[in-house]
Formats: sequence, structure tokens, C-alpha cells
Amino acid sequence: MAATPPSTGARRWHELADHVLDGGALGADDALAVLGSSDAELMEVIAAASRVRFHHFGNTVKVNYLVNLKSGLCPEDCFYCSQRLGSDAGILRYTWLDTDEAVTAARAGIDAGASRVCLVASGTGPSNREVGRVSEIISSIKSATPGVEVCACLGALSGGQAEKLCASGADAYNHNLNTAESHYPEICTTHTYADREHTVSQAHGAGLSACSGFIAGMGETHEQLVELAMALRDKDVDSIPVNFLLPFDGTPLAGVDTLNPRDCLRILAMVRLVNPDTEVRVAAGRERHLGHLQGTALYVANSLFLGDYLTSEGQPGGEDLQMIADAGLEILQRPQDERADGAERPDEPAAQEAKVAIRTRGAGTSEPANA
Repeated sequence: MAATPPSTGARRWHELADHVLDGGALGADDALAVLGSSDAELMEVIAAASRVRFHHFGNTVKVNYLVNLKSGLCPEDCFYCSQRLGSDAGILRYTWLDTDEAVTAARAGIDAGASRVCLVASGTGPSNREVGRVSEIISSIKSATPGVEVCACLGALSGGQAEKLCASGADAYNHNLNTAESHYPEICTTHTYADREHTVSQAHGAGLSACSGFIAGMGETHEQLVELAMALRDKDVDSIPVNFLLPFDGTPLAGVDTLNPRDCLRILAMVRLVNPDTEVRVAAGRERHLGHLQGTALYVANSLFLGDYLTSEGQPGGEDLQMIADAGLEILQRPQDERADGAERPDEPAAQEAKVAIRTRGAGTSEPANA
């Protein structure tokens, strides 16, 4: 029996891309088909999703930088979270950074090329006093670097807090849905999916860009991943961080490790095709779960976090930047405003030539081989 011509499967995925590029919406059955595609089809799935990504975002990658303003000490019981109530994870735990500490931390990411700084604090939600504290940090960052976007992520908001953050210069608010509504009781008991939806709506209603995403690999089905991607589309969010579960010791999901790199690429491709003109950010867990395919993910996602995350370390920021360059992509440039003190910004430092690492192990030495 003759084998099916490779172009047959390829046509299917590119027909989906054509449909999306013509303004059509991807249906649930087609989204499920993307998640269920075979390894032999994977590169064609990536190629189809890549066409949509490059159509809307060109060859740029938006670099984001996380600043954890307050770590641990959270009363919520989200099963995946190292900062949860009762977590035994060996993470850093500290109360609020002061304004100078926060601005200094943000500056590290900005100097490396980040065009958005994400200010995050653990907890159910901020008090009005804490919103004032974060507003002061936002104002200080904006004063020093007006072209930088600032996204706040402080938990559930109460009346008037989104407006206060917006007035201080915040551009966006992040509050992840985290998983599908049908799966939410399996990952948290101290608040509901509807609570999270409400905060996303509050932020959007106050004029903030809505940033909301999820964590894959928490026992959800393909159907639930599609349910979630379509919910984010229905909420018209502007950016979707796609995280892959980091199974911290000391949390209920410790030891859960169900994803492989190809699964992660399929998830990103599905999200891209369902949300074609939305910023898709490859986020926490990419190093662990995508491994050597991180660069490939950037042909589908158009955004990433630089360096470290909230409680876990990422690969060195310089490696992130080199990965972007190796993929033939460019960092999205922020507006080059003058500094608040009137001085011009210094030129970006020239790239350093990588030196060859001299072998000092293996054959001809007493050291073990690198194998």
C-alpha cells in the first residue's frame, strides 16, 4: 500500500492557517486536532501556526521581566503554587520590597532589553495601602524610563483599585485563569474560576490591558485546554502567558510531570491559532519542558520572560537573548525616550564575541569525559 503523501497532512494545517488569516475563528474540533496531531506532523503544525504569528507580529519578540515584590506568605491554596498556604517548598520568603529595591530590580531587566516590567505580589489581593505602594513603584519606573510598559499582578482587586493603578501609569494587569472552568476545583479550593474572571473584567473595564493565561500540565484534558483557549478569546485578552507546570516539592502537584517538548509546542500552536493576533508569551517552565526546542517555540509565541521567574530560576538572561538572535528574530524595541534627568541614553553595549571553551576533561586527562 502506498504511503500517504506528506503534503496531504501539511495541507490540512495550512488550510487552518489560511482560514484564520482570512478572519475565520478556529473551532473546537480543529483546535483538538492540533493537540492530537502526530509527531510526524508536528513541524507542519508549527509552520502553519508560524505563518499566523509572523503575519501579526513580524520577526519581533517582546521581552518581559518579572519583579517579585512580595514572595511567599499567601493564604490561598492553589495546588501548583510554591507560595501557597502550607507550602514546604524551599523558596525565598520576604515581605514587600521598598520602592528603591523594586526600581533597581526592574532596571536590571530594562537594561537587558525588556519593554515590559511585570510587578507581582503574592496574596489574595492587595489592600488600598498596598495599591498605593505599588502605584509609587510604577510612577518611579515610568519617570525613569517612560517607554517601558508596566504590568501589575497583585491578585483579586476590589473597587477602585484597577483605576488607581491605571492612573499611576500601569499599562496592564495580569490575572491568570490558570485552567479551564471545568477543571478549576481540581487545582484550588479557596477561590473560584469566576473570581478570576471577575478580576480580568475589572482590569479591562478600568482601561488596563488584560493579561491572562494558564498553566499546562496540571492533569487537564485536551478538551479542557481548548475550553480555556477559547475562554481567553471570548474575554478579548491582549496577552496570554503560557506556563508549563513546575512541580515544586512541598506542593500537592509535586512529582507531576506529564508534558514533553512536543506537547508544549502543540499547546502553543493551538493557542496561537485560536488567538491569532494576541500576544502569546512562553513563560515559566519553558526551560524544563521545552528544553532544546525553546527556540522553535518562538516561531509560534512572540513573547517571553527574560531570566528568572517568581520563585524559580530560568536560564541566564544572556542565553535568552542569544536564543532570540539564533532564531533570526529581533527584540521588540520600546520607544527610546530621553531619561528623566535629561541625559541621553547610552548606546547599547556591543555584543561580546563568545570565546571557545578549552576542553580540560576526557581523553588525555584524568577528568571524566563529558558524556
